[in-house]
Amino acid sequence: MSKAKTIAFVGLLVSMEIIFTRFLSIQTPIIRIGFGFIPIAFTAILFGPLIGGTAAAIADITGMMIFPKFPFFPGFTLSAFLTGAIYGLFLYRKPITIVNIGKSVLLITILVDLGLTSLWVYMTTGNAASVFLMPRILKSAIMLPIQIVTINVLWKYIGSHIDKASYAKEH
Repeated sequence: MSKAKTIAFVGLLVSMEIIFTRFLSIQTPIIRIGFGFIPIAFTAILFGPLIGGTAAAIADITGMMIFPKFPFFPGFTLSAFLTGAIYGLFLYRKPITIVNIGKSVLLITILVDLGLTSLWVYMTTGNAASVFLMPRILKSAIMLPIQIVTINVLWKYIGSHIDKASYAKEH
């Protein structure tokens, strides 16, 4: 895929992440339930951890600038970058299996969502961990299997066709 096509395709996935996150999710001050993880996972699968992480960070910054709901805090952008990078580390040029998807989602859930993002919520809201940690744990427990199954099913039926179409001309 040429650099121009790569940039355009990543831009499309970033736009999808912004739409899924800002318009098709449920947002409270301490949790967000949505499907913005799908385009970021696809970006990381197709282009690797660096582009996956960068796309997630760009989507976070752009979404915050266009549709601000809370003041900008760079910790959330770091969490977004790490999410894209972790997907890429586990899924780029590797078999897209339930096990590999599960490893990436579990690490993101524990390290990024429950760890760093909870720290950022504490720093930005000042609420004690006891106020926001239980709802975040419950949300993570519900979303973990949903994310694993969603990425697996969508990649199997949609993503594999994107991959074939993207790289067919190169080989």
